[in-house]
Amino acid sequence: MASAGGAGGGRNLNFKVVLLGEGCVGKTSLVLRYVENKFNDKHITTLQASFLNKKLNIGGKRVNLAIWDTAGQERFHALGPIYYRDSNGAILVYDITDEDSFQKVKNWVKELRRMLGQDVCLCIAGNKTDLEKNRNVTVAEAEAYAASVGAKHFHTSAKMGKGIEDLFLDLSKSMIEKSEEGVAKGRPGSTRKSQVLVVDDSTEEPPPKSGCCG
Repeated sequence: MASAGGAGGGRNLNFKVVLLGEGCVGKTSLVLRYVENKFNDKHITTLQASFLNKKLNIGGKRVNLAIWDTAGQERFHALGPIYYRDSNGAILVYDITDEDSFQKVKNWVKELRRMLGQDVCLCIAGNKTDLEKNRNVTVAEAEAYAASVGAKHFHTSAKMGKGIEDLFLDLSKSMIEKSEEGVAKGRPGSTRKSQVLVVDDSTEEPPPKSGCCG
């Protein structure tokens, strides 16, 4: 395997991860469980997007995840691109008891592939596995769909704290791999990744229209 030769031990990798999915599927609960190990039974509605940071050490690499939790309401969709346009990874969340929320994930995948191409690493999370007895989306269907779009599928329960560490760890490893591929191909300046790797930690809001291309 290609090693990150010459990268030295001091490099911080900054990745932007966005959570997308219908309202009420548990996006906020997943992030809070992952970052703060908290769970609140009351549904918290995210109105636009909130932002949390998580620092990891993976195979000696220091990784900083900027995790954007987005609103699920229809009216948010027009704003969506502002939040996900420079993402390295996306987690598409559906509720296993709600077939419609799974269909909505398919729309998000199409949109992300259209806007970001193959550069974005995708994971699909079937959340609320604590409600297994009310499942309306079969495991076979969900996993077959994820495989067909080059995404990995995870079974999660924010309530029970299950599957979430694995989901974010796997996504982080995929993003590291993708960024190393970009460097190996000698295009450090031509992808979003370089821009994200030097992102300023203090910016908590998406810049209005910074950078080149767009």
